[in-house]
Amino acid sequence: MSKLPRLTYCMTIGLDAMSLWISSFHTNNPSMLSRGELDVSGCRRVLAILDHHDIKSTFLVPGHTALAYPGLIREIAGRGHEFAYHGWMHEDPRDFSKDQQRLIIERGLEALDHVAGIRPRGHVAPAWNMSVDTIDLLDEFGFDFDGSRMATDHLPVYVRKGDTWTRDAPFQFGTLTDIVGLPVAWIMDDVPMFEFAWGEIPGLKAPSQAEEMWMGELDYAVGNCPGGVFNLTVHPQSIARGARIRVLERLLQHAADHPDITFMKQSEYVDLWREENPREAWRKQNPELAGDGSIRVLPSMAKGGD
Repeated sequence: MSKLPRLTYCMTIGLDAMSLWISSFHTNNPSMLSRGELDVSGCRRVLAILDHHDIKSTFLVPGHTALAYPGLIREIAGRGHEFAYHGWMHEDPRDFSKDQQRLIIERGLEALDHVAGIRPRGHVAPAWNMSVDTIDLLDEFGFDFDGSRMATDHLPVYVRKGDTWTRDAPFQFGTLTDIVGLPVAWIMDDVPMFEFAWGEIPGLKAPSQAEEMWMGELDYAVGNCPGGVFNLTVHPQSIARGARIRVLERLLQHAADHPDITFMKQSEYVDLWREENPREAWRKQNPELAGDGSIRVLPSMAKGGD
């Protein structure tokens, strides 16, 4: 009998604070940076809702945030929540060499350890951006799972490393790793809908639009993705405002009232999913996702073409 619930709800909290605006939005505007400070009071509002439902969540915390707000990070840890690595300063790894990316990971991990003695098992790429080196580095650092995958909507995968591609040749699938990939999507994130940045994201959508979208995804997942995960990512500086946090309250209440939905931290779900889906058995059931069976070269290419 499966130990996995019909559907697992992972409430994922991005605590980017000022690093989001410094790094991802490249601003030196003190007004814009101050938007990140709302993560402090906003986080405590979110924590109160999680406590009400006895939900333990996964917090995505850049090292920069941990050093800015060590008391808040320790408070979150003390309430039984877990942390995933989320960069040093919410960097896009594509902007750095592999050695520089390694240093960024080391610094981000050091900050979490220094503040709260934390060594995360999971990795979630800042803004879900990865470089061609990212999976290789995750393997090197021994991460168990990555919460940045978009190959499925509500079912995990085993992550490949070493994929390569060009514009004039077939896609070359790499090798399968033991890293479990958790599904994410921009429709399952509050920032694109709610936040506004000149020339980058229009945001400012009505909370009712997010509620309709998230409720619809949740109901579809529980009905059609047995053993799957509803992995919603919110950011206190965005979701904790007025009508928006009411949406989160109603969504969590809806899930809590459903007999087939169970709340878990990401690592808890990964452990259960991995136990029921050994890599090689999963590979046989999912050859396309594993990268098996593809045609790696056209006959004309093998002969040198014209």
